[in-house]
Amino acid sequence: MGFRVRALSVLVAASLSAGAAMAQKGETVKIAWIDPLSGLMASVGQNQVKSFQFVAERLNANNPAGVKFEIVTIDNKLSPAETLNALRSAIDQGVRYVVQGLGSGAALALVDGINKHNARNPGKEVVFLNYAAVDPDLTNSKCSFWHFRLDADTSMKMEAMTTFIKDQPNVKKVYLINQNYAHGQQVSKFAKNMLQRKRPDVQVVGDDLHPLAQVRDFAPYVAKIKASGADTVITGNWGSDLALLVKAANDAGLQANFYTYYANFGGTPTALGKAADGRVFQVGYGHYNMGGIYGQLVGDFKKRFNDDYYSAATYHALVMLSEGMARAKTTDPVKVAQAMSGLKFKSFNGDVEMRKTDHQLQQPLYIARWQPVDAKNAYNVEGTGMTFAPVKAFDAYVSSTPTSCQMQRP
Repeated sequence: MGFRVRALSVLVAASLSAGAAMAQKGETVKIAWIDPLSGLMASVGQNQVKSFQFVAERLNANNPAGVKFEIVTIDNKLSPAETLNALRSAIDQGVRYVVQGLGSGAALALVDGINKHNARNPGKEVVFLNYAAVDPDLTNSKCSFWHFRLDADTSMKMEAMTTFIKDQPNVKKVYLINQNYAHGQQVSKFAKNMLQRKRPDVQVVGDDLHPLAQVRDFAPYVAKIKASGADTVITGNWGSDLALLVKAANDAGLQANFYTYYANFGGTPTALGKAADGRVFQVGYGHYNMGGIYGQLVGDFKKRFNDDYYSAATYHALVMLSEGMARAKTTDPVKVAQAMSGLKFKSFNGDVEMRKTDHQLQQPLYIARWQPVDAKNAYNVEGTGMTFAPVKAFDAYVSSTPTSCQMQRP
């Protein structure tokens, strides 16, 4: 009898363990998407919604945790104040996971709001997956246990960009033009610091900051760039602020090379057109012609929506979340956050790691150049007959930057 009792105990324990391993199987996990669906950046927001819904559907069919993701969309009008209202609305709907990326001002507001909510409401914690807000402060002085960044931050991308520029002898006079908010200010700062360190011979001949998502005519800015004699423009602009800038540059016949963060965002490739052939570079964690999982995502998205899938960190976010839930054996945000902190997982650009010290994803980065499609680089961006072709790849350690984060953990 003793043996039978022990054997039964082992079977019960094994059964409980198996049950715990998939305790969340079949559970629906609501994720609030909080970004702009109105104003000048609405078209970018609409693409991001489709991207998250597309990835959610793909992973709902098969993910390690066996959960179902449901995307709840809330328009924050690109406003930090509206972002906090959206967060309250999401919490009222029982949402425990939030994604956001369009604008570091909104991201900083979310971090502050979530920190306060979680401190006051134990047992009802919320986790923030940041897929595109890249102000370095978010994983340095403002770092939070509840915040995870899936994109490479402004300093990491500038590290890769300036490492590439260092070996470009045609870069002699640089003009900086950026949006006047956290990310744009940081692009300006890091560009000047890193160029001085790597190419002290390069002159910075202009440094403009303009209002975010308010400028409709960039001709006066382009006139200043032409007058400066700049051969190179560095910009962290995105959305309408980049599309309208490059349109004005083409209209004015500006022949400078552009080094960008977000030239692949909707509308900008069409504005670039064939006139910008060979003159526009982009730094990012992937590119349209890398094949593999990314190639499948890009191709399937195009067939489904007749649109370009340009924010693949949406894939990072939901893959990491499902891996975290599988490891935590629960959808409880505290335990899932603990499982994601330091998590290594495979994504579309290889093996990546959510650095435990600051929750900044460590991943490879690429420099791609705007050029006509060819046999090797066949993805046709926005039907322009043009594409972003890779010219340089950097392993994760090359662009990794140190952190000053002093994270408080629950």
